[in-house]
Amino acid sequence: MGSRLVAMGHYQPSRVLTNDELARMVDTSDEWIRDRVGIASRRIADTETVADMATAAAGKALANSGLTPADIDMLVVATCSSVDRSPNVACRVAAKLGMAAPAAYDLNTACSGFSYALGTVDHALSAGAARNAIVIGAEKLSDFTDWTDRSTCIIFGDGAGAAVVTATTEGEPSGVGPVVWGSVPAKSDAVRIEGWRAYIQQEGQAVFRWATTELAPLALQACERAGVAPEEIAAFVPHQANTRIIDGIVKRLGMPNAIVAKDLVESGNTSAASVPLALSKLVERREVPSGAPVLLFGFGGGLTYAGQVVRCP
Repeated sequence: MGSRLVAMGHYQPSRVLTNDELARMVDTSDEWIRDRVGIASRRIADTETVADMATAAAGKALANSGLTPADIDMLVVATCSSVDRSPNVACRVAAKLGMAAPAAYDLNTACSGFSYALGTVDHALSAGAARNAIVIGAEKLSDFTDWTDRSTCIIFGDGAGAAVVTATTEGEPSGVGPVVWGSVPAKSDAVRIEGWRAYIQQEGQAVFRWATTELAPLALQACERAGVAPEEIAAFVPHQANTRIIDGIVKRLGMPNAIVAKDLVESGNTSAASVPLALSKLVERREVPSGAPVLLFGFGGGLTYAGQVVRCP
């Protein structure tokens, strides 16, 4: 047995924070931000919580799937920005959606979180531990952003993306390929949110060098394990860190036919939400045919990475 994605959904707050607005807050400019990270705007949540945004995205994915809350027996939320230790975000989402008794847990590997969560759910469904699951990436990074630090406040945004995943039937090919995941513990301090009232801190150059030099071979491993040649990939959805990192990885992948997601231009870096948010928009705009192979690859805090090839819902 295996699993497959059957529907996507996403949510972003209504408030848009532009580069020009940021330039009135810190010493920066629209031109400098676009050149440095490729971001034009980002969405910022006001009263909405991580659980609120996760619920909205999951509700849309559920509606698109044709399933009901009663059909879902597993719910996983990838996030690094929930301010509450307990109850976890997953249980709050399950309660808001009216689910009865799903297995519900949060997972924190920061920006690689959605692919990590999808990997664990795929394993559970393949083993028969659940039948239908929702996997969510949701972040409210604005709660942890130092709005006086121009090196970080230009980067991050808020939002959520979700996927409904179901177990495949006997004889049906799996729509979620084997996960390639791992970490670099020696560089764990490169991206940090430490303490009780913390701001995001990162060693930008260290992350950039790691991402542009070491991740492409790992992404290609995900293609190899799924039995899909790079030239067959219809879309590449990496973590939306910045355009320079994305371009550096793409240059080494050899995927001439792939659409490359760059949702960060309008959404900023939304950590664990970035991959499902970008994929959901591609599906919504019908830019990728249903059933086409899509390479997902998340990377970031930890340092951690995870990726897999999925069939587009």
